[in-house]
Amino acid sequence: MKSISNKLASLLLTAGAWVGTAAHAVQDLPGGPAVNQLNLAPPATKIAEEQHFLHWMMLIICTVIFIAVFAVMFYSIWKHRKSRGAKSANFHESVTVEVVWTIVPFIIVILMALPATKVLVAQKDTTNADLTIKATGYQWKWGYDYITGEGEGLAFISTLDSSHRAMSDSGNVSEAPANYLLKVDNPMVVPVNKKVRIITTANDVIHAFMVPAFGIKQDAIPGFVRDTWFRAEKVGDYYGQCAELCGKEHAYMPIHVKVLSAEDYSQWVADQKKKAAAKLDDPAKVWALGDMLKRGEKVYAANCAACHQANGKGAGPIKPLDGSAIVLDADHVKQIQVLLKGVNNGAMPAWTQLSDTDIAAVVTYTKNNWSNKTGQLVQPAEIVAQRGK
Repeated sequence: MKSISNKLASLLLTAGAWVGTAAHAVQDLPGGPAVNQLNLAPPATKIAEEQHFLHWMMLIICTVIFIAVFAVMFYSIWKHRKSRGAKSANFHESVTVEVVWTIVPFIIVILMALPATKVLVAQKDTTNADLTIKATGYQWKWGYDYITGEGEGLAFISTLDSSHRAMSDSGNVSEAPANYLLKVDNPMVVPVNKKVRIITTANDVIHAFMVPAFGIKQDAIPGFVRDTWFRAEKVGDYYGQCAELCGKEHAYMPIHVKVLSAEDYSQWVADQKKKAAAKLDDPAKVWALGDMLKRGEKVYAANCAACHQANGKGAGPIKPLDGSAIVLDADHVKQIQVLLKGVNNGAMPAWTQLSDTDIAAVVTYTKNNWSNKTGQLVQPAEIVAQRGK
């Protein structure tokens, strides 16, 4: 008996420590999920506010109807029970009752449908946007292209922060930050109080672009273009995730939207254009192997490691790069064409959005990393020659 008591005490202490650790690790994230959240995310757009209103209005209406119907039913059962000598009535139909129970529900449905239709139509009105951004879903990251408006021409890939992925892989999340698995290297940045149109598509499988605080969720389908919009009314950071199961790394595909004031947004655009200009490389430049390997390592970590893993071993259907015949081949064209066109029906997507230098760098990196000590060097001019073939 004493042994059992000791074991129970030990289990309780262990459970208490675990609960204490979990409670310490979990905390609210402004613009993102909250602890024990039961309601919709706090709205940051007019559309989201109207969705909140519809949610509560319909919940209240349905609750009132539920209570009224069951109250009448239980009252009738109790009042006219057999033990009190009640006898069932014998009648065929009542035109009045049938008219009433047809008209009343019809009126209720119309009263619910009118405001819902108004919100639905507003959600689909993507005209007169101040800024248009194309969001492309990849396994497992997002690509953002600023198509029109201030910032036109900017483009970048947004990937889960590598430290959060490492934390997840280790299983030790006792000190996880509030934005655990929601932090990215390059958030989407937009100005406050401006209508932002989001065009969604995908490069491989179906994804879904969802930011709860904005009240938006739009599928991103390969070969199709869909759109939605939002107008953020508050400066801050807002978070979402891919809302369509898209493969084994689905949980590592967050969305981070940073809303800035008009002045700060203009400054961000100017800074990004300066950075983009600085990154422009002369495709005719001849690179040294050491410099190309350093750049290739960064490109690989940002774009390739999520699937092929940092060790190049791949996983499941993802083929390894370490020891790959194509990677080891002295004919650079084979690997270059894989990156430019993709293979296996999009399982390995095309990476044409990368610059010539970045593609040359990552090819060089894979040919000289892990056990692939080929000593081969790929120059940007080789990529230029293969584009469009």
